[in-house]
Amino acid sequence: MTQNCLGNIRSHYARFSDKEKKIANYILEHPEDIIHSTINEVADNLNVADATVFRFCKRIGFKGYQAMKISLAAEIMTPIQQIHEEITEDDNERVIAEKIFRSNIRTLENTLQILDKDAIEKATRLLQQAKKVYFYGTGGSAIIAMDAYHKFVRTGTEVFAFIDSHFQLMSASQLTKHDVAVIISHSGTNKDTLNILNTAKQHGAKTIGITGFPKSPLSQNVDVSLYTSSEETEYRSEALASRIGQLSLIDALYVNIMIANKEKAKHSLEKVRDAISETRI
Repeated sequence: MTQNCLGNIRSHYARFSDKEKKIANYILEHPEDIIHSTINEVADNLNVADATVFRFCKRIGFKGYQAMKISLAAEIMTPIQQIHEEITEDDNERVIAEKIFRSNIRTLENTLQILDKDAIEKATRLLQQAKKVYFYGTGGSAIIAMDAYHKFVRTGTEVFAFIDSHFQLMSASQLTKHDVAVIISHSGTNKDTLNILNTAKQHGAKTIGITGFPKSPLSQNVDVSLYTSSEETEYRSEALASRIGQLSLIDALYVNIMIANKEKAKHSLEKVRDAISETRI
């Protein structure tokens, strides 16, 4: 049965502690802010610990903060808005397509504006010096990781990517201080993704994060953070426009590595082309 976030808060309110009432009041008064914020941002705004917010979500019947946000979004937004914030019931096919394109264009423009010169340079150096590079992402981000593999396999560097999260975690346990893990997550809060990050760090690997939330656990714990900037929220089960920013950051890193390792990349690219051409005969 679908949980009712606001209803659960109101029904439990009299039994809340002072800290829980503080969180409850914030959610009741600012529900739209909640669905646009990470757990870290809410905790900072209320001057409480992340764990306190998490326990509150469990108290009102949810598995965690993300589950509560999805339920809250379903209550305060229309079904159309849950697919995409700018779409309305009256939009025809052409208008919907235009809005999606404009949203993607704004994502690229906004991501370019916040692109940190030092971060992109440091990420490029780490990838250039790495013995092996592993790309990680779960859910929709796993597709981005596979796209990164498809590109970087041409650079001459040993690269790996796996769709299955268990394979990802096992591979992270085999990383060394000579390797780099590139971890992709729009929200930066996915539990499986953070387990992979922690495992990679425990074994000495350098880490690069690609995310849309600067205060997320992912961005705060990697060696280098690269950010996308989209106008969508993180409560959806799948991010839309943010993927365009992620793919563009991957492209930028790929071209930088190809240029930095010209001869090695040229030889590797020729091998890939020869292999592909043989399959077409």
